[in-house]
Amino acid sequence: MKKLIISLMTVSILVLTLTGCGNKTASSDAENTSSQNITDVSEEEVNIDEIAPADNSVEDLDAVSDDASDTDTDDADDDDENYDTGDASLDNVRNQDEIGDQELLVVSFGTSFNDSRRLTIGAIEDTLEKSFSDYSVRRGFTADIVINHVQKRDGILIDNVDAALQRAIDNNVKTLVVQPTHLMNGLEYNDIVDQVAQYADGFEHVVFGEPLLTSDEDFKKVEQAIVDWTAEYDDGETAICFMGHGTEADSNGVYQKMQDLLTADGYKNYFIGTVEATPSLDDVLKAVQAGEYKRVILEPLMVVAGDHANNDMAGDEEDSWKSVFENAGYEVTCLLRGLGENEAIRQIYVEHAQAAIDSIGTEAENPSKSEENSDSSSEEDSIDETISQDSDTEDSELDSPASEVIATDASGVADFDGEPDEEL
Repeated sequence: MKKLIISLMTVSILVLTLTGCGNKTASSDAENTSSQNITDVSEEEVNIDEIAPADNSVEDLDAVSDDASDTDTDDADDDDENYDTGDASLDNVRNQDEIGDQELLVVSFGTSFNDSRRLTIGAIEDTLEKSFSDYSVRRGFTADIVINHVQKRDGILIDNVDAALQRAIDNNVKTLVVQPTHLMNGLEYNDIVDQVAQYADGFEHVVFGEPLLTSDEDFKKVEQAIVDWTAEYDDGETAICFMGHGTEADSNGVYQKMQDLLTADGYKNYFIGTVEATPSLDDVLKAVQAGEYKRVILEPLMVVAGDHANNDMAGDEEDSWKSVFENAGYEVTCLLRGLGENEAIRQIYVEHAQAAIDSIGTEAENPSKSEENSDSSSEEDSIDETISQDSDTEDSELDSPASEVIATDASGVADFDGEPDEEL
């Protein structure tokens, strides 16, 4: 940082020297601009610790620094952000202390779009809070890039998962329920399970709720929710297209499964695609062109309506979904709303959290299993192996248990009941 400041001062002196040939006003402006640049750099140096999402270990702070260096381009783009994402102060970041004995930690990837964050993730958290009044609902984001962006732009700090877990431990939480807002049992969901396992000995009980699309029943409920949500546009001449994110993992199969379900149930004008995998935009366009549609509705199949929805789907760039369909001759309407805004979708998360909470009672009624596990000298090794193992089978996510349970007995030895959910 000192080298950077010295370099800037050298450039400033050079600028002043060169502009000395001009008028006095130009020289004064250059001096003021250079002085302001040095001040900005000094402020960054003073506030470097403040961009860290959580006050964690040295390794965590180093990781944040690495993240910051990896997102220089993104930070530069921040200066050109010419759109309003809403009032960040209206969003309850849920990083308060005085949690109590029982916490329901809602884990999300996150979004820097303030209104969407409040109307989707915030709405899910509010619904869970109303449904489980005995639990204090708190938030944890997995995306440090989102956390850093919001803090830099709006001055609001959201806990990352490590910070949220440490906060729970510092507040002497005994029972921790972790409910992800993720769409599927994919790589990131398994990463969360691994991450939480590292803190398991700080709690008496830890249970996991399942992601949105886990069981066949979940798929049917989500199908009905999105069909009901878009019923007003279903006039026989409109193709209704949902854009998901997509992943390289096997769990990407949830998108084709949802497409197959919609088609089998007679919703032949509904189409599912992804930004980064398959079905692709080209796949969806070909499917729509095979019909006799005049109009196209575009909507994100994502919990939030963030960057992908606003830019990849509804942006004016020539490769956005909106532009591609317009160039193909369709009248396009973009619905910028995330799944978290849908009450029926939020209720699915409530059901998954309830199943996780119910599993605590099941574990408590079977103490012999915990005693048996606590007698095993290699218990901690077996936990790590169980949680982190990759799925080498083609088992459906439907074979997954209702929840994962991590508990600790009086000796502090962790007890993990149930394997992590299989990927699709």
